[in-house]
Amino acid sequence: MVARHGSGRVRFSVPQEVAFDYLVDPANRPAWQSSLRSVADVDGEPRDGQTWTDVTVPGPRPAMRTTRLERPHVWAESGTWRGVRADLDLAFTPAAAGLACDVSFRFRIEALGVLGLVATFASVPAVRADLKHAAKILLERQ
Repeated sequence: MVARHGSGRVRFSVPQEVAFDYLVDPANRPAWQSSLRSVADVDGEPRDGQTWTDVTVPGPRPAMRTTRLERPHVWAESGTWRGVRADLDLAFTPAAAGLACDVSFRFRIEALGVLGLVATFASVPAVRADLKHAAKILLERQ
């Protein structure tokens, strides 16, 4: 298995708690995550251990699980589909006297051989673009 992380950071022009609450709720994901049509089978409110199914544009339906939730600092998820696992970790850091925050991300896809490494780094621009889209949505709501 190859499991290296791609990473980055996106500035959100909203307080840390606002960004956190929006990003960790699976119900919000289709609005800002380009690969999603919808989410299904959402198991309750955001919490450590929450599960749901991503209904993706290309067709796969990975089983998702929140693996860490420490409001408003850290959130992580893991998704699996046909032996492939993808992990996303978000860290929220206040900026600009609490009126903005930085959301740092780490992403990896685990698959056999070099495929996981290639898929991970090929996906980083999409993860960054999706987070920038979420930041824009939240800014427009203010």
